[in-house]
Amino acid sequence: MGAVKDILRRPGGQFTERSLAGLVFIVGTGAGFALLLTLVRVGWGPLHRIDAGVAAWCNELVAPHHPLVTVLRAITDLGGRPIMMWLVTVAVVGLLIRRQGRLAGYLVVTGFGALALDPSLKALVGRLRPVVDVPVAAGVGNSFPSGHALGSIVAYGALLLVFLPAIRPRWRRCAIVFVAVLVFAIGLTRIALGVHFVSDVIGGWLLGLAWLVVTGYAFRLWRRERGRPVPALTEGLEPEARQDLRPAPAEERMLPRPLAGSAELVTGWVMVFGALYGFGMLVSYYAGDTFVATLDTEVPRWFEAHRTETLDQLSYGWSKVGDTHAILLVSLIFCPLVLAVWRRWRPVLFVALTMFGELALFLATARAVDRPRPEVAHLDGQLPTASFPSGHIAATLCLYVAIAVLVMPRTDRWWRWLTVVAAVVMPLGVALSRMYRGMHHPSDFAGAILLTVLWVGLLYLVVRPNADLEQGNRPSPAPEPELTRVAA
Repeated sequence: MGAVKDILRRPGGQFTERSLAGLVFIVGTGAGFALLLTLVRVGWGPLHRIDAGVAAWCNELVAPHHPLVTVLRAITDLGGRPIMMWLVTVAVVGLLIRRQGRLAGYLVVTGFGALALDPSLKALVGRLRPVVDVPVAAGVGNSFPSGHALGSIVAYGALLLVFLPAIRPRWRRCAIVFVAVLVFAIGLTRIALGVHFVSDVIGGWLLGLAWLVVTGYAFRLWRRERGRPVPALTEGLEPEARQDLRPAPAEERMLPRPLAGSAELVTGWVMVFGALYGFGMLVSYYAGDTFVATLDTEVPRWFEAHRTETLDQLSYGWSKVGDTHAILLVSLIFCPLVLAVWRRWRPVLFVALTMFGELALFLATARAVDRPRPEVAHLDGQLPTASFPSGHIAATLCLYVAIAVLVMPRTDRWWRWLTVVAAVVMPLGVALSRMYRGMHHPSDFAGAILLTVLWVGLLYLVVRPNADLEQGNRPSPAPEPELTRVAA
């Protein structure tokens, strides 16, 4: 017995022991899913009654409370395919930039397997979704297994295994608990919203967990075959890659002068709001018979007189470039790339403050000025906000100007000028489309320009997003001594 224990203490013995435990876990989860699949497929009575009873009870509990439904929908979206694909894609691109091809390949294989398993098994089982008295959400396709439950446990679990080495040891347990709670909450929302039965969600969890363990075991076996040590899962898949997995090194100060900088930003925001309010009131109610008033009246009428079906469709597409979803999507792609390439938090802070400040300025100014929209037919219908300033144009201007401000001094490649072109062409296209569709006056466009110049200029002076260039334009500081020794 002592000899066996000595063998298991060796690296090879530890790998064998962990492999056997992993095999048992895979067999257990796989058998549980197979049993549940069989019971669902044959329509086992007790299971059907439990599923139907829970679905009816949840619908009766949730349907009357609209705020609760809104919260449940927000949580369930975290397990939807768009969010999952964005997270995995951004992670894969970042890993490739950091030259971590093995981990990128692991995410691709694991994610693709989940995408293939979900629709194929749904088609095989052919189970219909729950029918409730008061539907509060809709699902597409068949019901078993739950794609949200399967996708969330695979995507979040795989990302956790990949990036766990980048988390400090004392926080790793918290990260594991957070992911587990998130996956559980997503599955729970599918039941509460009445789009899946309890057995659908449990089936998705079991299948996702089994697939995650299979791919994780395969990756560890791959390491073993190449003579690499096989760490415990609590250390992640590639502990020696922790330096490259960290988004950016800890910076002592996100702002050059934290307290003074924060005060400057708050004071500056108020001053920018005052300038926008004054300009908005002037062009909206005190322009009289000036050239500005004539322009604000005649330009929307001219666009209305020259509308065609083709231009209607073209303007609709350009207008969408500046809506909240498009701006958020570009921001959520650009910021992770900033971290992957430049390894600096301050540019990300610059972009975040730019967009949050723009949104706050737009909402506050639109509410205070309360300018009516042009007196022409509105192709986008009635919107909840007023006309001045244009939120679409201001958001597009702020985002692409901020990107150009960050990119231009950081590279001498020819493509850097594309960011300047985008900062001109994208807002101009959005502005023409918004005026064509009868939603804004030309002076609303001018208000968006004023907002961008003042707010982005203020942030540039206070945040100093390119301050690291003063250190020689290095992408990141030298590795920490401890991490260097570990990597060695």
